[in-house]
Amino acid sequence: MLSLEELRTLPGYPSSKRFKQGPVAVIECAQEIPCNPCERACRFNAIRIGKPITNLPVLVEERCKGCGECVPLCPGLAIFIVNKAYSSDEATISIPYEYLPIPELDSSIDALDRRGVKVCNGRVIKVYKHEKNNNTIVVTIAVSKEFADEVRNFR
Repeated sequence: MLSLEELRTLPGYPSSKRFKQGPVAVIECAQEIPCNPCERACRFNAIRIGKPITNLPVLVEERCKGCGECVPLCPGLAIFIVNKAYSSDEATISIPYEYLPIPELDSSIDALDRRGVKVCNGRVIKVYKHEKNNNTIVVTIAVSKEFADEVRNFR
């Protein structure tokens, strides 16, 4: 598992400047495998893989609107939408979710890091389910802003 410092060196990880502008895709894909659904999913051309298809995804920051269309289409569940500008003290993280039961809106959750260790408490603010997403639901949670770079799952 890569450290946060290593993840920040990936071409799909946004800059600090871009995080301040609102929701943005965070692509934590470090595997050079033949995969490009994220590139095809982005109607704004904000994700580029190109040739060969084993290239790591590159985030074109100025094109990313943080719409989240790429999140449920990543087979590796490696894309998140992070909004550090959500409020003065909270950030949101939109997370691909493939478990049951589906969390309920406004429910309290344990926000987890990449290893599944509890980082903080959070709450569910949105549950997005669409048939085109192959049964991958996108759940958006709100957490204390200081944990926005750490939280990537919940229970």
